[in-house]
Amino acid sequence: MDRDGSVSRRARWDGILASVALVGILAILLAPPHGLLDKADHAAYAVCHRISERTFIFAGRPLPLCARCSGTYLGALAGLIVLILRGRGRAADLPGRRYLAVFAGFVLLWAVDGLNSYLTFFPGLPPLYQPHNILRLATGTLEGLAIAAFLLPILNLSLWAAPVNTPSVASWRDLAWMLAGGALVVGLVSSEWPPLLYPLALISGATVVALVGSVNAMFGLVLLRREGRARRWREAIAPIAIGAALATVELAAIATARAALTARLGLPF
Repeated sequence: MDRDGSVSRRARWDGILASVALVGILAILLAPPHGLLDKADHAAYAVCHRISERTFIFAGRPLPLCARCSGTYLGALAGLIVLILRGRGRAADLPGRRYLAVFAGFVLLWAVDGLNSYLTFFPGLPPLYQPHNILRLATGTLEGLAIAAFLLPILNLSLWAAPVNTPSVASWRDLAWMLAGGALVVGLVSSEWPPLLYPLALISGATVVALVGSVNAMFGLVLLRREGRARRWREAIAPIAIGAALATVELAAIATARAALTARLGLPF
């Protein structure tokens, strides 16, 4: 009975915490800025420089994230969706060594292209090759796929009581499907097709919140020593909702601070 009572109390507290977190998220969504695109811009500003020349433009409006960050966040989302559809939704092991080498190569390409673009900020210092938004988008997407392959098993280990002891990427076919998902991201973002403005902008902003919220949830579970306890999705709602609520507050605070510093000092932050 004591154990049952403890479980019941914990379930009630989880329900209360989840409700408070969801109310907090709703309050932030209703707070200024009120436009959906403006909210996506505000969330993205916390993690991205948003330089207009390095951002894809849809219907005269830039996406919330620059080309590289669009690839990173949307690529991570595409990778996670592909892995879930491939039956790896509760995979708790990292990819095998051969796939780790491939993902390390993806991250290396992202780093090299990022460094090459950074060189253009210094007059007289020639880049290794001419930077291009398509390259920024493509290498960002490859990095996003690598993030998905690592984030999924770590999140599963933190969240579930009975995760599946299988790698997140267990075959070349898994990797090929992830690359297909990444290619779709590159094609959609680089198309600059006006009807895609709202879907891509809102998904980008939501993905920023979701990924930061996932990291919050993992750290929170470890700090509270409650990792690896959820057996049903109902039991996972509280940590996920709290992580997302914290993410909205963190992103809003960072974006506000960046805007204030930029206005006060006249320097981009």
